[in-house]
Amino acid sequence: MGNRLSKIYTRTGDAGETGLGDGSRVGKDSLRVCAYGTVDELNSTLGLLRCEDGPELCLRAIDEIQHHLFDLGSELCVPGYAVLTPEHVTWLESVLDHLNASLDYLEEFILPGGTRGGAICHMARTQCRRAERDVVALGRSAELPPNAARYLNRLSDLLFVMARHYVQHQGGSDVLWKRGRALPPIEDME
Repeated sequence: MGNRLSKIYTRTGDAGETGLGDGSRVGKDSLRVCAYGTVDELNSTLGLLRCEDGPELCLRAIDEIQHHLFDLGSELCVPGYAVLTPEHVTWLESVLDHLNASLDYLEEFILPGGTRGGAICHMARTQCRRAERDVVALGRSAELPPNAARYLNRLSDLLFVMARHYVQHQGGSDVLWKRGRALPPIEDME
């Protein structure tokens, strides 16, 4: 285990660089820092989601996923380091299949929302997609941890299904996208 932080500010990043886990220094706008920063952002949003009333299986899965994301962040911060295994991806697929089995079939796309928990879950889903894009971009110029992109790809699918469970659990309903809607008169919107 590495050193614990006893001093939070170090002033070493004031010139726009940051230290990676292997001791090397890179720009704070490097693809690697962007990738693990987006994973951290996603993890923070999942922390907010855990504060919502939600289905027990979703809450327990999110707790596990937050640990996985912390591991993924460390993988991205330390070049050549890998923690996530194919079993982590398979575990996500198992949770997704279990949750999806109890949902009604969708005939239309849904819009983010329905309930506060559902909306937060959709925010996490879109952050997860951005994290996946950031990891893929990093992979064009650096070696990636072998399961990083696959994990994020499955996680975004799982978060979509979880959003629907949060909406149901919190007493809402999916907000269906309606193709070709006519614009409502302003008077009808008051």
